[in-house]
Amino acid sequence: MQRRVLLLSALAAPVLPLAAPALAQAWPSRPIRIFVPFGLGGSADVGARALQEPLSAALGQPVVVENRPGAGAVIGTDVVAKAAADGHTLLLMSNTHTANETLLPNRPYQLMRDFAPVAAVNIARHALVVHPSVPANSVSELIALLRANPGRYDYASSGPGTPYHIAGEVFLSMAGVQAQHIPFRGSNEARTALVAGQVPIMFDAIPTVREQVVGGRVRGLATTGPTRNVLMPDLPTVAETLPGYEASIWLGVMAPAGTPEPILGRLNAEINAYLRRPETRDAQSRAGAEPMAMSMAEFDAFLRADIIRQAEYIRLARITPA
Repeated sequence: MQRRVLLLSALAAPVLPLAAPALAQAWPSRPIRIFVPFGLGGSADVGARALQEPLSAALGQPVVVENRPGAGAVIGTDVVAKAAADGHTLLLMSNTHTANETLLPNRPYQLMRDFAPVAAVNIARHALVVHPSVPANSVSELIALLRANPGRYDYASSGPGTPYHIAGEVFLSMAGVQAQHIPFRGSNEARTALVAGQVPIMFDAIPTVREQVVGGRVRGLATTGPTRNVLMPDLPTVAETLPGYEASIWLGVMAPAGTPEPILGRLNAEINAYLRRPETRDAQSRAGAEPMAMSMAEFDAFLRADIIRQAEYIRLARITPA
């Protein structure tokens, strides 16, 4: 009897260490959905679709992008927060989400409680552009125009709490001027209104608005990075007029809290492998972005620091939480 017990124990012992790898090997068992809580054509949508092919090839399952815009990114984000934590549902998020931790205290989820950080994706800067009818050809002229006409000019954004909204409010605060914020459901809608002259001012993604500038449909005044942008080298930075000003949009991937660590680790490894490819870096550079390969721990720390950073921007801009 003792020999039988010992034999059974010996046979059972190797099973436990294999449990986690076996779980990872069984995943994914069906298509993976990446929810983008923003409209078509914006930076987050483009970033999610860039991940489709490399992740699908690496994981052996289709990767489907689903746009669920609305309520300042809350609608699509909440769908993922309530999804099964099995690695088949992911969120493509941005600094809209870290800003919402302050801006929307009544949202139905908490970012660092209800989600697990997977990987950072990239960071990009904006361009400050105006409709050609606006009598300003530089940042200093725009500031003078707004100062002489307090509250008479509007600026467009892709929605409340988005990086473009924050960029606009921080700009107004640092310049000491006023303009009315007009939120849209996405960057495409806001850009269309700008080109049509319905809203005269906008901070927008450099790759998407550059076409409009080159075509003369809008006028570029400046970019928002610490140095001049390679895609629009003729434009100065906002910081050359307002020292210390900087604005960006960054993207990342998160999963529902409770997703098994082996799955999170595999996703992180595959996304980082894609970001480190020379051709990815070249493509990102042409699109005005920089890849941000990070470990899960590094991305977790980055998110927590950005929640604090966005809260400070919101305080500076005097934006009232909803």
